[in-house]
Amino acid sequence: MTERIIVVSNPLGIHARPASMIVQTAMKFKSTITLIKDGTSADGKSIMSVMMLAAAYNTKVTVRASGQDEVEAVNAIASLFEKKFNEG
Repeated sequence: MTERIIVVSNPLGIHARPASMIVQTAMKFKSTITLIKDGTSADGKSIMSVMMLAAAYNTKVTVRASGQDEVEAVNAIASLFEKKFNEG
């Protein structure tokens, strides 16, 4: 299992477009991917699950993956957060 704690740095938080980007990225990997916020977990491959986290600006989110490509999966999703989902 690989995990990384990331702070949501885009001002609008994880709304529909970033959630879609997370799911599209997660679907490229075979690993199980989970996002966790305040003890609530979401399936990284389910847009409804990711949106239900309601991860606002400055919220800490743990990205966790388990499987054969877990390191790559966590790094790819972390990169989306670091780039602020291309929202500036």
